[in-house]
Amino acid sequence: MVKSISLIGIVVATGLVAAADTRPVVETATFDGIIHPVSAEFIRGAIARADAEGAALFVLTLHTPGGLLDSTRDINNAIINAKTPVAVYVGPAGNRAASAGFLITMAADVAAMAPGTHIGAAHPVQGSGEKMDEVMAKKAASDTAAYARTLATQRGRNVTLVEQAVLESRSYTEQEAMKASPPLIDVIASDVPDLLRKLDGREIRRFNGAKTTLHLANADVRVITMTRSQQILSAIAHPQIAYLLLTLGTLGLTIEMWSPGALVPGIAGGICLLLAFFAFQVLPVSYAGVLLILFGFVLLILEVKITSHGLLAVGGVASIFFGSLMLIDSPLPELQIGLRMILPITLALSGIILFLVRLGVQSQRRPAVTGEVGMLHTPAQALTSIEPGGVGRVSTRGEIWTATAEEPIHAGDQVVVTNVQGLLLTVGKRRQDVKERV
Repeated sequence: MVKSISLIGIVVATGLVAAADTRPVVETATFDGIIHPVSAEFIRGAIARADAEGAALFVLTLHTPGGLLDSTRDINNAIINAKTPVAVYVGPAGNRAASAGFLITMAADVAAMAPGTHIGAAHPVQGSGEKMDEVMAKKAASDTAAYARTLATQRGRNVTLVEQAVLESRSYTEQEAMKASPPLIDVIASDVPDLLRKLDGREIRRFNGAKTTLHLANADVRVITMTRSQQILSAIAHPQIAYLLLTLGTLGLTIEMWSPGALVPGIAGGICLLLAFFAFQVLPVSYAGVLLILFGFVLLILEVKITSHGLLAVGGVASIFFGSLMLIDSPLPELQIGLRMILPITLALSGIILFLVRLGVQSQRRPAVTGEVGMLHTPAQALTSIEPGGVGRVSTRGEIWTATAEEPIHAGDQVVVTNVQGLLLTVGKRRQDVKERV
């Protein structure tokens, strides 16, 4: 009897374990930032992991002001070709998926938004931040609009509104997107658990036309996060970090030029500049702003060498300031550097550069204290008498030298070195109008 009960317990436990193992897996990831190659790598990797684990659904919580179109296409290709259904959730409340984020949302199997969010404004701009000419602007807008229409048509979403988001930079709230006919999105959910509850049992159509039913009850929700290297590279691509790297890199190289062999400022400055240029490949940077900043550094250095009564210094500070304002060319608040950061950094860097360069110039102008030049005007004492054109001995700096003179010198006279030729000094009598150097 005991053995029978034990067997029944084993069977029940095994059944419970099997039931637990059959719980659907939902992989989730959150991205908050600019769409660039690093973010594309993270999202593609998260989708690949969901495919490898046989997840029932992959949920990407998205908050972005936009980014690079090439990286957006890479993400969308991963979504379209994924074995796992992909839901893009714009949230939490108060956030948005603009520009590139809008296209990613349209590519998803399930497009969802939180209350108080919005999507849209997907008009393409030049990656360098510079204004495109009219022909190129039309080509870029037309190409992006066609791409957006393809996504909307295949997903059964409102093609007209999608096209207007690209060509007219229109944006839509979650209510406007949901109430459109046909709608732009599929679900409004307060958070990810609410989204899973509303999607449980729903039939969705994949990009290739195949239909599948989502079974998400009691799902095992797993979170995918960025690797440490991805976090670091993504942080570098932030406008404020890129600005700091540019200024610190320029400062480091300036110090290295004025103190050759210091190594540390040059190495650190070079690394900072390379990282800044990596970020500039992602951000809409105005290279006129970069040139203005570099020109400002040059003016500050020239201020120390050229007497301009402060004019060059004022021009240098103004050039750095306006270059900083122009550095990021984008109307998006997330991409702006801000005066609270620009003003302190401009003033601090200007002061540091002026101080360091002035120290360098003063050190170059200081008279030499070693070698033949350092012997000139050095006081000495005659140990022997020296006739004009003759040779005798003098003592200076604790050493005895052979010396000649153009005037009579008596033993014990205080003299000064006027010329040095090898090991022979030329001396003359000390006078009040002769500059002595101790």
